[in-house]
Amino acid sequence: MTDNDTVIAAARAWAGGPLALATVISTWGSAPRPRGSHMLVHADGRFEGSVSGGCVETDILQTAAEVIAGAPSQVKRYGVADAAAWEVGLPCGGEIAVFVQPVSAEGFDPELFDRIADARADGRALVVTTDLASGHSSERPQETGEVFVNRYDPPRRLLVVGAVQIAQSLVALAATLGIDTVVIDSRARFLTAERFPGATLDDRWPDEAVAALRPGPATALVTLSHDAKIDDPALLEALRHPTAYVGALGSKRSHAARRERLAALGVALRDLDRIDGPVGLDIGAVGPSEIALSIAAAMVKAFHGEGGS
Repeated sequence: MTDNDTVIAAARAWAGGPLALATVISTWGSAPRPRGSHMLVHADGRFEGSVSGGCVETDILQTAAEVIAGAPSQVKRYGVADAAAWEVGLPCGGEIAVFVQPVSAEGFDPELFDRIADARADGRALVVTTDLASGHSSERPQETGEVFVNRYDPPRRLLVVGAVQIAQSLVALAATLGIDTVVIDSRARFLTAERFPGATLDDRWPDEAVAALRPGPATALVTLSHDAKIDDPALLEALRHPTAYVGALGSKRSHAARRERLAALGVALRDLDRIDGPVGLDIGAVGPSEIALSIAAAMVKAFHGEGGS
């Protein structure tokens, strides 16, 4: 599910105002925004979020104004084969369906925004079901009628073990992707705010830190220290959890040796195969920045459920 944090924050800031919520409920082809993307519209014209990257927002703003004024919730469909789609500017080759509903007890309950925010802060997923006929959204599953189910996953995280130069580039890349990063290293000279601005710094021993952080399906872990005393405990702990992506820096030879060490400690073959080593997609990377790029690409691929850990 796409990240809607700015929309949720706006909804909480605008609480009590007349609002409408637009949601991408279906996509086909090269749609500009993924299913589940939101756009929140205030009666005074303010809006937050996007359902098409700018292509159909003007038409959605008009529909949202009508819904705020009392019109029923409605599904808007846009595609390149439809003349209306060209009029509102969707010539990109994709098709989308957008549901526009009021933010109200009868529509998208305003309290849902608080519950979504609380669940994400707790690292929990929350599922909201919308009845497209009535326009009502709730956490209760609905067994009849046409419904749209939206899953709000917790924020993505990256745990980087080893505060080395590659880690600096990787942390910067993760920030541009909206991924929260924790850098884990007990060596105080390596782990400084000057070297890793914006990242959370954790100076505990790696297995202790990883155990406390409880990596799950929205978390990636990468070991970069090149020191088995640091990397192996982190990998052991990460493999005890449903970590989305587990990567380890090193050559094929060093990774083979790593597998032997971990196997001797009782790690099952299926878990050893979860480790991406040598870490990252094979893009012929040279230097810290390109290696970081290859790791970031592999991590994102795993988050999308494609060949991940």
